[in-house]
Amino acid sequence: MSRILQPQTASREQKAETPFVRYLLSLLALAIIGLFLILPLVAVLFEAFREGWQAYLTAVTDRYTRHAILLTLFTALICVPLNTLFGIAAAWCIARFQFPGRSLLTTLIDLPFSVSPVIAGLVFILIFGAQGWFGGWFAANGFPVIFALPGIVLATMFVTLPFVARELIPLMQAQGAEQEEAAIMLGAGPWRMFWTITLPRIKWGLLYGVILCNARAMGEFGAVSVVSGHIRGSTNTLPLHVEILYNEYQFSAAFAVATLLAGLAIVTLIAKSIVEWRQQRQWENASS
Repeated sequence: MSRILQPQTASREQKAETPFVRYLLSLLALAIIGLFLILPLVAVLFEAFREGWQAYLTAVTDRYTRHAILLTLFTALICVPLNTLFGIAAAWCIARFQFPGRSLLTTLIDLPFSVSPVIAGLVFILIFGAQGWFGGWFAANGFPVIFALPGIVLATMFVTLPFVARELIPLMQAQGAEQEEAAIMLGAGPWRMFWTITLPRIKWGLLYGVILCNARAMGEFGAVSVVSGHIRGSTNTLPLHVEILYNEYQFSAAFAVATLLAGLAIVTLIAKSIVEWRQQRQWENASS
């Protein structure tokens, strides 16, 4: 009799403990989110408006701030489309073809994830710096790379290279190539097949990768800091401008400019959530 009751008693105790454990883990997760995400954001907003609304407007409309915003947007405008094209091409090759070096290409795409951005910036200085392999030639021909816009673009492209590709590769591998092969057998050309078959199937994954790529491009600090030279009004992106203001003890101005980056993060999070929701619905409709 006791042998029969013991498992039932253990099961009742486990059921009784489950809600407590669930609530405890939920509270722990909320506490971590509040401590490491919400509290820093509140602190940034508090410091940004500590000296009043007028001081905030002065900081975010300063000519150096405007230049940093324009440079950041211009850099993202160059890097994101180029990395989008690369990501689509790389994902197409890796997901649709078997060829020598395929695994090596996949590994190289992940390289920016494993290399420190600071190291990446130093590599670009080694290659394109004044004493670098090619930097002297470029500078002599009136096209300096380091401490100029091209260096910022190169560094940003390197650190944002994997985002679109790594989002599309598993998606295209999971979808398979049956529909594309059927379209080719029915006489569709490569471009028509891409626009009518491939792109509609990967559009939400592609948009997800583009959002992450854009957020990283606009918020990159390490590699850009090394190659930019921190020239105010010339090579300062928005994160670098925040650092300079903070180092000059202009704390309210630094936090005011930082709210622009925080706003970008919030917009990115909202867009990411919407895309994830639409992508999930697409998968559910496809499986039903």
